[in-house]
Amino acid sequence: MIEFADVTAARERVAETARQTPLERSRTFSERTGADVRLKLEHLQRTGSFKIRGATNRIALLSEAERDAGVVAASAGNHAQGVALAATQAGVDSTIVMPQHAPISKIDATRSYGAEVVLHGVDYDAAAERAREIERDEGRTYVHAFDDPAVMAGQGTIGLEIAEQCPAVETVVVPIGGGGLIAGVATAITELTDARVVGVQAAGAASAAASLERGEVVERDSVDTIADGIATRKIGESTFEVLRERVDEVVTVSDPEIANALTSLLERSKTLVEGAGAVALAAVSEERFAYDDGETIVPALCGGNIDLNVLTTVITRGLVERGRFLRIKTVLKDRPGALEELVGLLTEHRTNIYAIEHDRASKDIAMNAAEVELDLETRGHDHVATLLEALDAAGYEVDVMV
Repeated sequence: MIEFADVTAARERVAETARQTPLERSRTFSERTGADVRLKLEHLQRTGSFKIRGATNRIALLSEAERDAGVVAASAGNHAQGVALAATQAGVDSTIVMPQHAPISKIDATRSYGAEVVLHGVDYDAAAERAREIERDEGRTYVHAFDDPAVMAGQGTIGLEIAEQCPAVETVVVPIGGGGLIAGVATAITELTDARVVGVQAAGAASAAASLERGEVVERDSVDTIADGIATRKIGESTFEVLRERVDEVVTVSDPEIANALTSLLERSKTLVEGAGAVALAAVSEERFAYDDGETIVPALCGGNIDLNVLTTVITRGLVERGRFLRIKTVLKDRPGALEELVGLLTEHRTNIYAIEHDRASKDIAMNAAEVELDLETRGHDHVATLLEALDAAGYEVDVMV
């Protein structure tokens, strides 16, 4: 169990490496939710994530012998970059094991900060097993991504900043992967304020709520979420104890809800975060926990390292959730003017066409027909419903693809 003194001590150690990130009120999300929403913009941190805080604090506490032997860590990307930069600045050699399918942008960034990168396994937990082997074989110090008191204390410096930047805070909302971030933040917030702390996990990687309910750490068989930064099969043993003592509630959000929050941040706040960085705001926007009108809520946007290919997919999913994108498939008679008639109906309903795929060779349709798939820009769920009704009334049998 880390203590408040550990967090305050960590602040001095990380001050030269980690930035104090801004905390800004969002008029858009305040109006949407009825709460007073203040965004903690931790995605603007060096390396694009809060992880630099915990990594710096842990490496600062290495003995001379440990510094000479070097460090090893496992990470899906953000902790990797934090350890790589903190180690390089401290003159310590680092090896980072990352899942084989980690985002390319995070792999490249980790190498650019000076670490040797080893790709192993399908997820964080598999990478961690390989990192432990390297620890034993090479005598390196393992820098855990979350289940380490020094790492937790370093992450907790965010809580110190929130309390100072927003003394009126009533609720702090924090993402949970392994639990290091929320353990540190909760330690600071509960000491300095009367605010409650709400944790958020992606539904496809949710172990914290089940662990708290059972009274012991519960491990999932697998994880499946766009929020790769918090895609862990279980929370830490040490972080679990802090969560049980200092966190008020844990909720989950779905991938479509995460995508919607990410897209809304990008469109309305001109703020780009990764999936894990959007989960806290998603929980507020989707009212996953109860709050009062005007309540001052601080969601932590904890990371901004999103791969561009993933971003394309997430934006599309977000637009679908908001009724702004529609992909349909229908069958036309293979005759002149048939496609023009369909396009005319779409135009009549003010629908913009992104793409059309016209296929006469499909085995699933008659020889005198053509299958057409269209990507459409729409203006909301009401517009989608009206458009589908119009297509049905005109005799088109439509399959909605997304």
